[in-house]
Formats: sequence, C-alpha cells, structure tokens
Amino acid sequence: MKSWLKLVFQTVKVFILFTGCTILFYYGIMWINQEYQNYHRYDEPKGAAVKVSGYESGKDASWLDRLKLFYLNGE
Repeated sequence: MKSWLKLVFQTVKVFILFTGCTILFYYGIMWINQEYQNYHRYDEPKGAAVKVSGYESGKDASWLDRLKLFYLNGE
C-alpha cells in the first residue's frame, strides 16, 4: 500500500511538472507572437539603403537559371 501511494505521488509530480512546462511554453510562444505581430520584414528599407545585387541588364535568364538562383540564395 505504501509503495502504491508513493507511485501515485511520483506520477502526480511528473504530471504537474509537465503541465507547468507546457503552460510556460504556451505563454512564451504567445509572448513572442505578440512581439513580432506588427513586424513587417518585407517593407521597403528606410534611409540611405543601397541595393547590393541585381540581374545583369543585357542577359535574359532562363527558367533553369532562375531556379538555380532560387535554390542557391533561397529567395
């Protein structure tokens, strides 16, 4: 009887720890989502931004070249 009660107590402790960590993780994700909700990554840069890359004006890129560029740069 005593070992059964000890087993139940250990199980309840693990359940409470798991529930607490899950709630902490959930509210952490919600906080991060709230922080970045109004962050616009793809807006035009403000200030004296300089474009650092672009296509060559005289060269017509084929779809295969564009696909290779996409896989290379991820854009």
